[in-house]
Amino acid sequence: MALSTEAFPITRVEASRRSSVDFDDLPFGSVWSDHMFVADYEDGAWRGAEIRPFGPVELYPSCKALQYAVSLFEGFKAHKTPSGECVVFRPDMNQKRLNRTADRLVMPEVPRDLFFAALDELIDLDRAWLPDADQGALYIRPSYFCTDPSLQVNPGSSYRLVIMSSPVGLYFAGEIGLVTTREFVRAFPGGTGDHKPSGNYGATLRASVVAQEQGYQNVIWLDGIEHRYIEECGVMNMFFVIDGTALTPPLGGTILPGVTRDSAIQLLADLDIPCEVRRISVEEVQAAASDGTLEEAFGCGTAATIAPIHRLGLEGQEVELEHRENSVADRLKSELHGIQTGTIEDRHGWLYRI
Repeated sequence: MALSTEAFPITRVEASRRSSVDFDDLPFGSVWSDHMFVADYEDGAWRGAEIRPFGPVELYPSCKALQYAVSLFEGFKAHKTPSGECVVFRPDMNQKRLNRTADRLVMPEVPRDLFFAALDELIDLDRAWLPDADQGALYIRPSYFCTDPSLQVNPGSSYRLVIMSSPVGLYFAGEIGLVTTREFVRAFPGGTGDHKPSGNYGATLRASVVAQEQGYQNVIWLDGIEHRYIEECGVMNMFFVIDGTALTPPLGGTILPGVTRDSAIQLLADLDIPCEVRRISVEEVQAAASDGTLEEAFGCGTAATIAPIHRLGLEGQEVELEHRENSVADRLKSELHGIQTGTIEDRHGWLYRI
């Protein structure tokens, strides 16, 4: 049951910036809609919830978000259907994952009612920022962080939730090359690899720069124990297609449970494409590349949805992957985009209507 829209005030911008934005040229996450939702948790309760013009927020430089990375985020998209409806793709999954990460960082749970009331009002208010389906989508970014100004390394007493949105264009990554790394590790058992704290992402930057210096776009993350089993790629989950079967690593504490990953596994079943969720070693992929059974590799995530990989650097072995007609990646991307934009039946109930 959503909170009443009277539960928080709305302060509108004096003049929208929408007319000055070219929707045919939208760099990812660089243009922000007019408004944002803000709510604070203090003295054991949520208070001060409001929608106000997008802009800076004040923080003490000593706050735990800045000092100890007690901070997390989520990301998902709204799309426009042919009839002009605004639909959000699986936000319930992101709301649940947000609270899983919050629990890991000993942060208060964000109530479902508060989350969806904010989503309803904010996206409806900034509906004009929603691109047409052939232009892109509206990316929604909830950020949740500790505002407690104490330097003590303990759970804080005050927190802030901010939800903002950004119109983004269709994601065309070009040719993607990935290389394995043993120098850097994304996650270890017992760590936060299967959660989404902000610190997980800053810690990947050096590895991506090193990969780019080697002529690749990003890295293939290996397990932190044996440095042998493939886990993720860059900031995406990863799939391989070997001899007609799609393979993806299992969740087990070190891999983020991606919403696009979960959707892709379901859609593979819908499309009658065999899929196995199991450990995948670098040696297995190398062998498949050598004997010709490695057909495809692709990453998946909110930004790119399904991103075909064209080049792999596997422990010194260079593998070029040619695009195949009617590839698994293409079929998945088409099916997923069709459901997200309302041109294919939402048979799994994944769309949330604003």
